Amino acid sequence: MPLSLRLICYRCMIKHYTIPVFIPELACPFRCAFCNQEKISGHRHIPEESEIRSIVDSYLKSFKQPERHVEIGFFGGTFTGIPLEEQERYLKTVVPYLKSGLINGIRLSTRPDYINKEVLDLLKKYGVTTIELGAQSLDDEVLKASYRGHTAERVAAASKAILDYGFDLGLQMMIGLPGDTFEKSMTTAEKIIALGASNTRIYPALVIKDTAMHRWYKQGRYHPLSLDEAVEWSKHLLLLFEKNNVAVIRMGLHPSEGLVDGSELVAGPFHPSFRELVLTEIWGDILKPLTDKIAEKENIVIKVNPSQLNYATGYSGKNRKRLLQNFNSVKIIASSKIMGRDFVVEHAKISTIG
Repeated sequence: MPLSLRLICYRCMIKHYTIPVFIPELACPFRCAFCNQEKISGHRHIPEESEIRSIVDSYLKSFKQPERHVEIGFFGGTFTGIPLEEQERYLKTVVPYLKSGLINGIRLSTRPDYINKEVLDLLKKYGVTTIELGAQSLDDEVLKASYRGHTAERVAAASKAILDYGFDLGLQMMIGLPGDTFEKSMTTAEKIIALGASNTRIYPALVIKDTAMHRWYKQGRYHPLSLDEAVEWSKHLLLLFEKNNVAVIRMGLHPSEGLVDGSELVAGPFHPSFRELVLTEIWGDILKPLTDKIAEKENIVIKVNPSQLNYATGYSGKNRKRLLQNFNSVKIIASSKIMGRDFVVEHAKISTIG
């Protein structure tokens, strides 16, 4: 979505919803080192048209916000790798919702090596608005080590074709893959920005059962990022994307059943509130001038924008607890007068920091 539209939506308090329709492993012949699609997505069943309509209707009934932007998203597999007639059948199922205005767009995820003119012509015909490519990395060494099956050049070519057709481009990235480093991940983010993506997702690599990385992990050949490392990397990536007006629409894998209960997750930085952990650390840095102060047993009130209240306080109150090491009492409250990640301190010797 263009920056101007995102800003308008924010000011009007439009709620954004995505109705997920999972179509796992219909086409992908590759087996990336990190991937066991069924176990990652938690979805093994391929829905029929009637089931898709039921899913969409159920979600639409649950949405309470009258001012909203709704998309249907085909996720979980390689959508453009399935036969064209199958793609058309799924798209035809949801087009009536688009024509009636009940939804505002259709998005899908796929691989960069399953983008061609015939596919793009079909997607354009049926009103697809956003195409997300699983780039994962834009470093050829990392892609090769992860058995990804395509090069960074292929991602660039597919991205250009998508933009030339007028679609919004999403480029997903994965951090901590075999051979990855913080510097390589930052370079991947810079390339995602340069390729013209309007949105991205940041996924820390996890060791899932019955994958190549699972085998390497048991052999001591692969070590995933720690949770702290993944949060630290993601913090810098998020700030870089924000600076360049690329929306980060997700950080961390969705907490499917197998990940939450640990039945499919072997190792790696999974946390059901991963984004909140990242934003907690961003606010920890913002509030550092206060935590660096010599302890002064005074009472302070910190005012932040309502959208930032939970993050300023921190996951499990982490940032507030840090501040309590320096102050007698700390209250963090919402104020609509404060914009973005600015903040104001009251009842302290410092009057304003931001």
